[in-house]
Amino acid sequence: RCVLKELESLGKALYGAKLIAQRSEVRNCSHHKDPVSGSVCLLSMIEEGNPHHFFIATQDQDLANKVKKKAGVPLLFIIQNTMVLDKPSPKSLAFVQKLQMNELVPEHQKQSIVQLKEKEGLAKQEGEKRRKRKRAGGPNPLSCLKKKKKKTQEGQEPSAEKKKRRKRKRNR
Repeated sequence: RCVLKELESLGKALYGAKLIAQRSEVRNCSHHKDPVSGSVCLLSMIEEGNPHHFFIATQDQDLANKVKKKAGVPLLFIIQNTMVLDKPSPKSLAFVQKLQMNELVPEHQKQSIVQLKEKEGLAKQEGEKRRKRKRAGGPNPLSCLKKKKKKTQEGQEPSAEKKKRRKRKRNR
């Protein structure tokens, strides 16, 4: 809301920017009664680690530099007619590396988990984990010919009952 108020006060020079800002979702800020400048309002919304996961879209270099100092805030620019997502700031990259190094569970908790598993007998023993050997299978049944049935002497008479095969006529 503060950004829209600021764009209205600047007049016709930034009418296009005002139209773009009106199309996006309007979020309530803490200073709806007495609006402040747009950059101050945006910075106040991303305080404390950007809990609502906002993106900041700006052409203002001062605001962009302030946003880059905060970890976990994506930055958008408009270059010609395209929106460009800026690469992560060094502060964000350092924050991610710090999270990866600490991981989710601290080391002392990992050790206590291992000790509790050993007490309960849930720990994995090395001898238990053997790989099952694959045994050689037979040939693929789909690639084999069917076995011929043995003809019995009783049911067979010499060529008397041989069936004649007809030739098909082609229609052209």
